[in-house]
Amino acid sequence: MPFALLKDRALISVSGPDAEHFLQNILTTDLDALGPGEAKPGALLAPQGKILFDFLISRAGDNGLRLECRADIADDFVRRLMLYRLRAKAEIAKQDQVFVTVSWGNDSTASHFDSIGAQSTALTDARFRDVAVRRVYGDAAGDGDAGAWQALRIANGIAESGSDYQLGDAFPHDVLLDETGGVGFKKGCYVGQEVVSRMQHRGTARRRVLIAAAAGSLPPSGTEVTVNGRPVGTLGSVSGGRGLAIARIDRVKAALDACDAIMAGETPIILAIPAWAKFTFPQDAVGAEEA
Repeated sequence: MPFALLKDRALISVSGPDAEHFLQNILTTDLDALGPGEAKPGALLAPQGKILFDFLISRAGDNGLRLECRADIADDFVRRLMLYRLRAKAEIAKQDQVFVTVSWGNDSTASHFDSIGAQSTALTDARFRDVAVRRVYGDAAGDGDAGAWQALRIANGIAESGSDYQLGDAFPHDVLLDETGGVGFKKGCYVGQEVVSRMQHRGTARRRVLIAAAAGSLPPSGTEVTVNGRPVGTLGSVSGGRGLAIARIDRVKAALDACDAIMAGETPIILAIPAWAKFTFPQDAVGAEEA
């Protein structure tokens, strides 16, 4: 059964009687809908609505939550949370080195986690719809296959900061947090909520994660995606001939309607919406003067 040890992740614990109320008021995730045994995506936004920090959040006991994020942003994330804490009775701390292991497939809930041991915490990764993915925080049982994990993320259209977009440069809709349970549209206010709600209700999200495919190998992450020499997006994670791209779906639709080639550098590609996603290409593609 495939699994991978993720060596670039860190855990932040937030505990205390006010922990959930505190986080509910600043994060995009609706914690009222966060069940035990699951890890949901989310973000802490700038007031202008762009993602400053992305993470997976899960419950840890009666008055605790844990935030799994990139290891290289964990210290900054802790400092930002401290700024918002004010008088809330909540303790915020980055945990000591904790291994994060992911496992997937029909038996991902069983044998591999049994082999890791009783000291581990196994959670369902709620971002994935078509495959069972579990995350373990605890002891590691080998390195596994990081390349297979990246290929799985790509196949399922799951974008992450660093690999697929830069923090401070994307709205939640751009990276499909609105469709993976990372944004609570029925919860109260949180930082950046007004901008995100406006994009949702007006249907103005134009940049979206798409799955890129090429006949051969794709060029490296960061390569510009163009139509007739004009930029429409950028490649993110790449695995052989498949990759993720964040692209303007109105401009992609215009290219599809006109049968224009979509290029990643010098490589022709096909861009498709992830099979589970609810958004569609716009009916009225962008006009030539906007492209």
